[in-house]
Amino acid sequence: MVRIGLFFAFLLVPILEIWLLIRVGNVIGGWETVALLIADSILGAWLVRREGRRAWASLRTAVESGRVPDREFADGALIVAGAALLMTPGFLSDVFGIFMILPFTRPIARRWMSWFLGRRVRSLAARSPYAPMFDGTAGFGGADPRGAGFGGGADAGGPTGTRRGRVVHGEVVQDD
Repeated sequence: MVRIGLFFAFLLVPILEIWLLIRVGNVIGGWETVALLIADSILGAWLVRREGRRAWASLRTAVESGRVPDREFADGALIVAGAALLMTPGFLSDVFGIFMILPFTRPIARRWMSWFLGRRVRSLAARSPYAPMFDGTAGFGGADPRGAGFGGGADAGGPTGTRRGRVVHGEVVQDD
């Protein structure tokens, strides 16, 4: 899946950008296309500067108020990604870059980014050798297929039907 995405990113997107530049150049002319690219670069630089300052100010406000700046970090990441897209020549990348930077479209991009990254993290966690520790089948009081782990064992019991691990009899010694 990742290889297909990289294939599209590095091969098909530049081809699509060149095709779109040629089409626009045929419609409005070559010099006008270059002027349009320069104009949207200037507009993009102005937007990045303005929204970057706003994001930095909101980040500082969140930190000073003691709140976790999760939305502010996501906005900063989107602004940086949008700036990178605006630096690449082409109309398609500029449209996506401006979409990530504008304050009224950034929440949509933030939701898409959150959905994509959440899906990606769940996929990577499922393939991790530590996945059983976090999916409820093992871990603290869970059942480990090998009978080991944090309180492993598959004994069901107790009045509420919760799982219990093996009981290890011992003594707690405190060194003072």
